[in-house]
Amino acid sequence: MPKLNLSHHDNNPVFNQGPQSEQLEQLMSPHFEGPALRLTPNPYISEKNLAKRWDKLSPLTDRDALLDPVTEQQAELYNKNIEHFIGTVKLPVGLAGPLRVNGLHANGDYFVPLATTEAALVASYNRGSQLITAAGGASAMLLNEGVTRTPVFEFQHLADAGQFVAWVVTQYDHFKQVAESTTSHGQLHDININIEGNHAYLIFEFHTGDASGQNMVTIATNEVFNYILDHSPISPQDAFLDGNLSGDKKPNAHTLRHVRGKKVTAEIQLTRELVEKYLHTTPEQMVKFGQMTTTGAALSGSIGVNAHYANALAALYIACGQDAACVSESAIGITRMELNKQGGLYACVTLPNLMVGTVGGGTHLPSQKACLELMGLLGTGKAKALAEVAAVLCLAGELSIVGAFCAGHFSRAHQKLAR
Repeated sequence: MPKLNLSHHDNNPVFNQGPQSEQLEQLMSPHFEGPALRLTPNPYISEKNLAKRWDKLSPLTDRDALLDPVTEQQAELYNKNIEHFIGTVKLPVGLAGPLRVNGLHANGDYFVPLATTEAALVASYNRGSQLITAAGGASAMLLNEGVTRTPVFEFQHLADAGQFVAWVVTQYDHFKQVAESTTSHGQLHDININIEGNHAYLIFEFHTGDASGQNMVTIATNEVFNYILDHSPISPQDAFLDGNLSGDKKPNAHTLRHVRGKKVTAEIQLTRELVEKYLHTTPEQMVKFGQMTTTGAALSGSIGVNAHYANALAALYIACGQDAACVSESAIGITRMELNKQGGLYACVTLPNLMVGTVGGGTHLPSQKACLELMGLLGTGKAKALAEVAAVLCLAGELSIVGAFCAGHFSRAHQKLAR
């Protein structure tokens, strides 16, 4: 009978081979010899800089795979998005749809571009999209929006922090004027305060229009931050532009109940016949699966409960020029499935942290611009609609993957499509 390893700990196999102190020291000690290759000092894109980089890189890999003629001709389009540019990485893009959205801002049928290397992903979202459309579409509602930056200030005593906060609450109009002097689109919407001992955190919340807004918010908050350092009657001992309270690019419990980016909820009512036809299971099985996996999520310490929002959002964000790192915060939320009074399935999703924009960032790049144009969601006045489409896309994915588990098809689909 095999022996169970009941003691889980970090254990590299090299530790089990006896004393290796000289070998380990040799491998892990600092090495100060000069690098064989160095980057060009100038990080910007130019014909000269590209040529210099590829003079060094050509022996290592295929230049044409990264810097094809079209990319080379358009290289300067990327100047505001990257440093030390050597080319582009091409990901396959597939379409899911038509996805019918009945939202406050998104209304109609959408073919959604998804960039991924994971087989079966687009097929799953396509199946969920067709189910939603067959049911007349999913309702979607943008509930709230706001992007935060959270500077932190350290004082000698709690009393000093309290006096500082007493001054801060009188300065909103000044702070708003200072912040909005840096942007033509952003608006300082609110300031919240969190005192922890002799530390004071200020939570600046902005409305960012159709931009995702991280850079906008950082620049605006920095202007207020410097104003505070120059004008506060109580001088902090130390201060930093962000105190890690905003949840920027990390999952966190705070924004599960509030908002960072755009908060959207979406729902659908499915008849028993549609569930059986498209998902090959029953509403009862899907509800049971939801109950059991919600318990599993609680046991694992998950923030929120969902099956795989990250799959939809990563593929959509990459295709449409969004900040892919924001998937870490965007992919939290709540999926819920219940039996309705007619014996069908009620399903809903709520995502409080959709960091999406339809202007700025990577939305102007050639491929990403084309993907937004496919949906009619490029440019001013479209970001709220993109958020609602993203939420309904996540709902489509939840329905499809839960259906696959309930029907016993999850592994089969991956075996069929990935091999």
